Amino acid sequence: MLKILFMLLFMIPLCFLKNLYWMVQNLLFLVSFIFIFMNFYSNNWGSISYFMGCDILSYGLILLSVWVCVLMLMASEGIYRKKNYWNFFLLIVLFSLIFLYLTFSTMNLFLFYLFFESSLIPTLFLIMGWGYQPERLQAGVYLLFYTLFASLPLLVGVFYIYSEMMQLEFMMLSKDIFSVMLYLSLIFAFLVKMPMFLVHLWLPKAHVEAPVSGSMILAGVLLKLGGYGILRVMPLIQEVNNTFSWYWVSISLVGGVLVSFICLRQTDLKSLIAYSSVAHMSIVLSGALTMTSWGMSGAYVLMIAHGLCSSGLFCLANISYERMGSRSLFINKGMLNFMPSMALWWFLLSSCNMAAPPSLNLLGEISLLNSIVSWSWISMFMLALLSFFSAAYTLYLYSYSQRWLVMFWSLFFYSGIKSSMFIVNITLISFKFINFKKSCLYVMN
Repeated sequence: MLKILFMLLFMIPLCFLKNLYWMVQNLLFLVSFIFIFMNFYSNNWGSISYFMGCDILSYGLILLSVWVCVLMLMASEGIYRKKNYWNFFLLIVLFSLIFLYLTFSTMNLFLFYLFFESSLIPTLFLIMGWGYQPERLQAGVYLLFYTLFASLPLLVGVFYIYSEMMQLEFMMLSKDIFSVMLYLSLIFAFLVKMPMFLVHLWLPKAHVEAPVSGSMILAGVLLKLGGYGILRVMPLIQEVNNTFSWYWVSISLVGGVLVSFICLRQTDLKSLIAYSSVAHMSIVLSGALTMTSWGMSGAYVLMIAHGLCSSGLFCLANISYERMGSRSLFINKGMLNFMPSMALWWFLLSSCNMAAPPSLNLLGEISLLNSIVSWSWISMFMLALLSFFSAAYTLYLYSYSQRWLVMFWSLFFYSGIKSSMFIVNITLISFKFINFKKSCLYVMN
């Protein structure tokens, strides 16, 4: 594990040499190939060195981190082309990858907390330094305070666990802890990082104001830190979780449906994709908290699949923004006529986003639906709505942005929802007009 870390550290001087932007990207490709051929295909920890190691859970997420950082550099070619402080941008991307690599490969709970929080700093610099609008300062403050407010109780909980067990190694955290306050302090930071509905407001703000690289690493990797943390601390909290998981699963599923409705009313490309991430992470959270084999493996698969799919959608939204100068769906419609080859990528990634076969998302969602319904059959209603509206807003995004003239043909099942909303809006407007007319007559009399 240390050889990968040293490779990443020795790339830092290359950031300050002239015209080595693509060299760093190619070296990151090389890192990913070296890591692929390292053998971690067992559930046990392997390649252990000092404080680092890797099991199958770490393996996929480290590989995802390297891939997303390589694609970030590819999507941010405009920063290099315009000479917009690309040396510092490259440095921040490398630091972000190093912190994520350390987060996923450490075997100690305190070091996990340390790198978990450190990975927030490069993302904050990306939003503050290369964001598009002055509102990025407010988005950075939202991101910082939401995460710090939830993470400080986690630090106290880690210290308490050390005082009880005198060690913090993941592979030895098997003792159940029956303290409700400790359970809340351990899990709340991960719920905010996922993010769970009600504590999700920082995510759309950060996505909308972030550059394409910030959006890709937020959606691709940083949202997965919460799920990874829950899967790691689950042996400690499983007894208390049997009592409290009802609340989190209920909030997540109901929130996922409500966020899907919000997606149907979005006109901003990045905002729609950001809210769809909240809806997908709600299923991941519900599946992980069922503590079944189906749920945990499904959550792991969907985290990796969503990381690739969502970061790709943000990349496509940025390409449209650079060409058209706007992220509005009203302006970016009928793009099939202008960029037909990009429409294929829109179609493929939208299909993955709605979990169409044969995508990896489908495998993850089938496992999660199986685990959540077997855990409680009442959840079937919310899961059905969630799956339906997930397809609806993804088709809305694809059809409106690519082929707006035939949108209603491709959305025949979605048209009923829109028409009913239209009827409700017309009814409300007519009532307002009648009241306005009555008030005018009253004034005239």
